[in-house]
Amino acid sequence: NDETRRNILVCGFLPSSSTTMSLERIQPIYCGACGMPLEYCDYGPDFETHCNPWLKKNHPTLFKEYHRSVAAVDAADAADEQDDKPPRPSAPWTIEERLTAFYEKYEPDKVGNVPSLLEKYTGKEDKLFVALVKKYGDEPIDPYYEYDDDDEEEDFEESIAEQTVDKKKRRGAGAKKTAKQDTRVVIQKITRNRKKATTVLVGMDTVPDLKLKDAAKSFAKRFAGSSSVKGKEIIIQGDHMDAVAQMVVSQFKVPGESVYLDIDGDFVQFRSV
Repeated sequence: NDETRRNILVCGFLPSSSTTMSLERIQPIYCGACGMPLEYCDYGPDFETHCNPWLKKNHPTLFKEYHRSVAAVDAADAADEQDDKPPRPSAPWTIEERLTAFYEKYEPDKVGNVPSLLEKYTGKEDKLFVALVKKYGDEPIDPYYEYDDDDEEEDFEESIAEQTVDKKKRRGAGAKKTAKQDTRVVIQKITRNRKKATTVLVGMDTVPDLKLKDAAKSFAKRFAGSSSVKGKEIIIQGDHMDAVAQMVVSQFKVPGESVYLDIDGDFVQFRSV
């Protein structure tokens, strides 16, 4: 019955193969590295460096069974997580949806005031969000930006690396060396509908070891607004040309002489403060 099975698990007994139920004590195996029973090893801080190598050397069969079961559990958890993940929204939040989400998080009673606030701060939405972030805390994350293409980018980078290796093995025209790409970032302000402005960065893809998705997330957090990647451009909501240029130099380590501001069609080299 259930009580008997519970006693077997707790006390460390297993039934024998005889027709009558009898209990046989099992001698537990203790780890030679940490001194704990094997089932408790992976809870300790030295499992990977001491216990795991000891188990592989002294009990190879148990070692294989353990890692087989761990792999099965990890695969099941990953499958469940993938099933539970909702589909990606087709577009980022609108200003109204952003503001509604903000008040739902911090001041649910004020959600009804969103339409009047939008009317009051028309053309000044960026300043509104900056003030709200200072008062309450970080802005809720738009589900649209929770989905990134890191895996796809890594696969693409790996494929490019493989092609590069293949070309190194070739002779003749296919073995020509390609010139190293110079870093050059251009920052523009684009005004839409005579009111709403966006800051556009071109050339961030030339910054070594930088993923555009990661950079866009950093800009979104810094300026408390939406920031997205379109092709090889990063589009940031609001007019932040000077602040973005300063951030490109200080955070992403791009030399000031490689950053240019597009001012009325003239490309002006940025002077870092």
